[in-house]
Amino acid sequence: MEESLLNVAELMELENSFLSRYYRKKGLVLVRGWGQYVWDVEGRMFLDCNTGYGVAFLGHCNERIVRAIVEQVQRLMTCAMTFYNDARARFLRNFSRLLPSRFGKVVIQNSGAEAVEVALKAARKITKKKAFLAFVGSFHGRTFGALSVTGNEKYRRPFEPLVPEVRFARFNVVHELDKVVTEDLAAVIVEPIQGEGGVNPATRDFLKELRRLTEERGVLLIFDEIQCGFGRTGYTWAFEYYGVEPDIFTVGKPLAGGLPIGVTVFRKDLGDVFEPGEHGSTFGGNPVVMAAAAAACELFIEDNVPEKVRQISEYIFKRLEETVTYSRYFLRLKGLGLMIGIELRQDAEPFVDKMIEHRVLALSAGKTTLRLLPPYLITRQDVDNYLIPALEKVLEVKR
Repeated sequence: MEESLLNVAELMELENSFLSRYYRKKGLVLVRGWGQYVWDVEGRMFLDCNTGYGVAFLGHCNERIVRAIVEQVQRLMTCAMTFYNDARARFLRNFSRLLPSRFGKVVIQNSGAEAVEVALKAARKITKKKAFLAFVGSFHGRTFGALSVTGNEKYRRPFEPLVPEVRFARFNVVHELDKVVTEDLAAVIVEPIQGEGGVNPATRDFLKELRRLTEERGVLLIFDEIQCGFGRTGYTWAFEYYGVEPDIFTVGKPLAGGLPIGVTVFRKDLGDVFEPGEHGSTFGGNPVVMAAAAAACELFIEDNVPEKVRQISEYIFKRLEETVTYSRYFLRLKGLGLMIGIELRQDAEPFVDKMIEHRVLALSAGKTTLRLLPPYLITRQDVDNYLIPALEKVLEVKR
C-alpha cells in the first residue's frame, strides 16, 4: 500500500473517492515540511504563508517540538483527565508563564471551535443569561455553538436553526455599541483581528468601548484569539496590543506546534466554571499534545517570538507597500504582525491559485483579501527572493 501511495494520480483518486467533499482541493500533494518551507511529492519547494490556516506559526517539524512528541509517544500516548499526568503539568506550568496575572483557569480541548463552545457554555452558566452578541464578518468555528456566533451567513444558512438568541452587530462601529450591548446578554464574543472575515483589525476605541459597556452591564467579554493569539501579532496575545483584557479568551492553532489543540482561558476570579460531568473531552489534554504544547511554550519564551515577529513584519509591510500598491488589483493593506491581508478589487481565490505557480502558498480571507500567515521564521531573504517576486507577477505590478 505504501508503494502505491507514491503514485500521485492514485493518491489523489483515493482522497477524491473516499473523502467527503468539504474542502476545495488545490491539486498539490505536500509530503514534507521544515521551518517556513514545504515540499510537494515532486520535490518542489514552496514558501509557506498558508501554514495550515496559521497552525505552523512556529515552523514545520520544529526540532524541539518533534523531539518532545517522539519522547512522549514512546512513554504514554493517552491519559484521561481523571488522572494526573506529568506532560500535562509541564504544559500548564509553561503556558501559565504566558498569561497576564488576572488569568489562571483553563479548559483544554482539541480545536479552536471546541474552545469557543466551552466559552459559550461557561458564559451561560456564569451569568445565568442566554443571549450572545457577535459581529458581522466574524468566524468562530463550524460546530453548532461556534457556528451560531459566526457572522458570515454563507456558513450558517444551510444549518439553521442554530443556537437561539444570538444577535449580530457591525464590527468596528463604536457608536452603535451602546444600543447592542444590553444587560440581557451572557457575553459578547469578538476577534481582536477578524481572520476569515478579511484580516480586519479592531480599532482600540471599539474594543475599549466594548470593555467599558460589558463591565458596566454585567456582560462577559470573550476574545477569540485562535488565529491572532500566541505571538502572531507581535504580542503574546493580541489584546495586549489593544490594552484591553477580556474575561475569557480562546487559544488554538499554533499552540501545539501542529497537533490539534484548543484552550479556553478564564479570569482567576471566575473560578471553576463546570462541575464534574458538565463538560469533558476524550482526547483533550492527552500527553502527546501536551508534550508538544509544553515544548512550544518553551520555544516561544526562549526565542522571544513576539519580538522576532515585530522585526520581520515591519520589513514585510515595508516591502509590500513598495510593491503591491502599484498593482491595478490593489485596494489596501491590512493586518498586524504576521497576520497580513492584501485587499483586492476582485475575488482573491484566483490569486491564491496563481501564487502556487510561483512557489508561495497563501490563503484568501473574506471574498477579496489575499491572506498571508507565514511562520515567525520567515526571513528577509524569503521575502525578497520568494514572496515579493511572486506577488509582483501574480498582481501584475507595474511601477
